[in-house]
Amino acid sequence: MPDYRHSPLLTDLYELTMLAGYLHNGMHEQPAVFDLFFRKNPFQGGYAVFAGLASALEYLEKLRFSEEDLAYLDSLGIFSPDFFEYLKTFRFTGKVTAPAEGTVVFPHEPLISVEAPLAEAQLIETALLNIINFQTLIATKAARIVLAAGADGTVVEFGLRRAHGPDGGLSEARAAFIGGARNTSNTLAGQVFGIPVKGTHAHSWVMAFEEELDAFRAYADCFPDSSILLVDTYDTLEIGMRNALTVARELRSKNHELRGVRLDSGDLAYLSRKAREMLDEAGFPDVRIVASSDLDEYLIQSIREEGGRIDIYGVGTQLATAGGPGGGALGGVYKLVRCGDQPKLKVTSDIAKATLPDRKRLVRAVERNGNFCLDVICLEDETVAPGRQVFDPINPSRHKRIPDGVSFEEIRQVVMEKGRPTLPAESLDTMADRCEEQLRRVPDGTLRLVNPHIYKVSISSGMNDLRNRLMKHYLSNP
Repeated sequence: MPDYRHSPLLTDLYELTMLAGYLHNGMHEQPAVFDLFFRKNPFQGGYAVFAGLASALEYLEKLRFSEEDLAYLDSLGIFSPDFFEYLKTFRFTGKVTAPAEGTVVFPHEPLISVEAPLAEAQLIETALLNIINFQTLIATKAARIVLAAGADGTVVEFGLRRAHGPDGGLSEARAAFIGGARNTSNTLAGQVFGIPVKGTHAHSWVMAFEEELDAFRAYADCFPDSSILLVDTYDTLEIGMRNALTVARELRSKNHELRGVRLDSGDLAYLSRKAREMLDEAGFPDVRIVASSDLDEYLIQSIREEGGRIDIYGVGTQLATAGGPGGGALGGVYKLVRCGDQPKLKVTSDIAKATLPDRKRLVRAVERNGNFCLDVICLEDETVAPGRQVFDPINPSRHKRIPDGVSFEEIRQVVMEKGRPTLPAESLDTMADRCEEQLRRVPDGTLRLVNPHIYKVSISSGMNDLRNRLMKHYLSNP
C-alpha cells in the first residue's frame, strides 16, 4: 500500500497545473522564496505553538513521483509528455528556514520560509499547509488544556476515535504531546512516536457482566497493578465508588493497589470532591481520580475553580478536533515573497492581508529577566537594536521604539539545505519541554483564555519602507 503521507499527489490540482505552466514557460528553475504564516491566533487566544516541522521535512525529503502517480496524472488528459519527463526525476532540492517545534509563535510571523526553484517551492504548498496548520493548531489546543489543568493535573490525549481519520489521529497525538499532553490512549502513536500509552476500560466491560462488582474484580484480576475502574455506569457514588473501594481493599489484601477511578459523566467538580472524600476516608489517598466526558480548557478551568479534585484529565473530542471558539482551523497561508531577483508583494485594499516581501529574519527581544518583550520581522541583512523604530504590520501608522536593555534571539534557523535536513532529529520530550519553558516567558496575560494580552509583533523600518515602495509601485503600474 502506498504511503499517502509522502505522496506528491497530496496536493491541490492547481499546484500541478502551475508547475506544468512554469515548465512550459521556462520559469520552473527561477529562484523563489515563499513564506508560510498565519494572520490570527487560534481559539481567540494570545499565542500559538509551532509544530509539524519534522513531519514536513520528512515529506520534502521523500518527495518522489512513482510510476503509479505518473499514470494517474496521465489519465487526466491535461498534461504534456514533457511534463511527465520532468516529473520522473523531480526532487525537492531547496532550503528551509523555520523555528524549532514547541516554539511559541504569533500572527504574521514567517513560520517557514522555503527557498527553492519556483516549481519545487510551488508544488509543496498544499502539503506543507496541511501538516503545519493541523499540528500547530493541535499543539496550541493541547497547551491551553494543559495550562488549564494546572501544575498538579495531568492531561492524557484520548482523541483517536473522534479524530479526522487515521493519520489525523496519529498526527494529533504527536502534536498534542508537544503542547504538553505527554500520554495518549493511541497505541499506534505509542509505537510510532514512543509516547507513553494509558487507558482504562469502557462501560461495555461493566455491562458485559451481571454485576458491576464482578466486572471490577475481573478487571483487577487481569491488571492487579494498573487497574483504573470506570465508576459511572449505573450510579457513580452509591454503586460505582463503593464497588471500587471493595476491590481496592481486596487488591491491598493481596499486596496490590488500585491505581485509580474514572468519572465520565455528571457534575465532575462535585463527583470528584465526593470521590476524593470516600477514597481518603477509606485509607486510599494515593488512588488517582481520572475524568473524561468532552473536556476542554474552559470546563477544566471551571472544575478547578469549583474545587474539583481531579488528578488526570482524559481529553478527546475537543482536543482531536480543535473544538471551541476560534478553533477548527489555523488558517495558515503560503505566499510568494521573492521571485528571481525581485521582492514580491501581494497588494490588497485590506492591509491586514498584504504580505511582507523578500527574505527576512524573525528576532525576539528578551528582557533582562528572560521574559519575551516583542518580536520583530526584519529584512535579511537589517540590524535590529534597542531604540530602533518598529511598526505594527496591520496598521503601520502605529509605531514604537524597541525598549532599551533588551537582548535578541533568532527565532528561526536553517533546517534543510539542498533538500536534506541540516540538524539532528529532536525528541518529542525536547519539543514539549521547549513549549513549557517558552510559555513561562510570555508577558503577563498572554495565556488567559478570555481576552488575552496581545503580544507585540512588529516589522522593522526597512521592511516597512520596502513594503511601502512596492505597494506604491504596483498601485501606480497596474
